[in-house]
Amino acid sequence: MPLVLWDIDHTLIDTRGVGRELSAAAFAEVTHQPMREQANIDGITEAVIFRETAKIHGLTTDRVDFERFAQALTRQHVAHGAELRERGCALLGAAAALDALAVAGVRQTVVTGNVRPVAEIKLGVFGLDTHIEWDAGAYGEDADLRPALVDLALTRSSTVAADAVLIGDTPADVEGGLKNGVHVIAVATGRSSTVELREAGAHDVLNDLTDVNRLLGLITGRM
Repeated sequence: MPLVLWDIDHTLIDTRGVGRELSAAAFAEVTHQPMREQANIDGITEAVIFRETAKIHGLTTDRVDFERFAQALTRQHVAHGAELRERGCALLGAAAALDALAVAGVRQTVVTGNVRPVAEIKLGVFGLDTHIEWDAGAYGEDADLRPALVDLALTRSSTVAADAVLIGDTPADVEGGLKNGVHVIAVATGRSSTVELREAGAHDVLNDLTDVNRLLGLITGRM
């Protein structure tokens, strides 16, 4: 059976600004400074976002600081799960896609820049966690760059690259898949256009996840 490696933010869900607010609160708790500006987040892991955001504020951080930030960020998501549910949303077609793949016998996990507890909360809040094999995934605390995360997920899931499909919304997602020989389906549900995703090298590009039959065909056609 193939394994689908899902990105989370802007692929399956949109926090509509709540994620940034919770990140700012965690940043302030750990650094004792307000987050005036956040480093670029598209396709970037939480560890890198924290480190680069700290640099913008004139701070030098280490792994211990990041771990404290990750714990604070998790607490913020636990405390504000209801707000995330109210203001954020599952993207159109996400639930149907996850369900359809499960019915077809396709294994599913996540490759995400989020730390694992936050990833679990984000998908759980919107009821998108049912079919995810969490132990097979890779997370923002595991490595800085997407290619390393994809490689780790393949190892954890005991899957060869030829049997995996990565679905994401950024050129970084595309790069992570391509550098590991994984088939990439890109969705233009984030800030990157279909043109940008094709130029990044995605094998297939969709406007969104609403055409579940087409998505299922692209994946199960490789079985």
